[in-house]
Amino acid sequence: MDSPSIHSLLTPHGRGRRQVLIGCALLGLGGAELARRALAAPLASRPAPGATVLIENFSSDGRSLGLVRVARVVRTPAQWRSQLSELAFEVTRQAATERPFSGEYDELHAVGLYHCICCDTVQYDSRTKFDSGTGWPSFWKPISAYNIVQSEDDSLGMRRTAVSCRRCDSHLGHVFDDGPPPTGLRYCMNSVALRFVAHTLA
Repeated sequence: MDSPSIHSLLTPHGRGRRQVLIGCALLGLGGAELARRALAAPLASRPAPGATVLIENFSSDGRSLGLVRVARVVRTPAQWRSQLSELAFEVTRQAATERPFSGEYDELHAVGLYHCICCDTVQYDSRTKFDSGTGWPSFWKPISAYNIVQSEDDSLGMRRTAVSCRRCDSHLGHVFDDGPPPTGLRYCMNSVALRFVAHTLA
């Protein structure tokens, strides 16, 4: 997600501990334990083409509705282009990155949920959003470890961990281990890969 210069300033080199949050949030673990297990867990593998995937559903106010097995969303490039803006296509389907401080959600402070722009799977809750100063919307955890996939990204001459949507394989951004408590993680996302839906907390 970050450019090399921002990455070098904000993310210590050589850590190599970008790991997936496999179910930790659902287990009600404390912050320190959540972060420890997240960094120790192996990277999730991508589902095979045509397979069904297990994701977690949420109500409009962020309450978990439980796990559900759904079909993966698979479309041709032409079909994705007809659905998405040019920038959204480049980011989500070709792993590009929007310019820092250009996205509509970087400074958004409204209460609500952030959905995948491609398949509408819920990815982040505004209650975990924080100002990272990087120019991209940042969260200290995803709403559910079931809804994302993390994979190694060696582009741009550095090793990072890419984050994508489990249901449609949309590229969302990257995760770094320089975030705030309670997890110590920074899920640095592209605004254009997300769709914000406001709600009122109880």
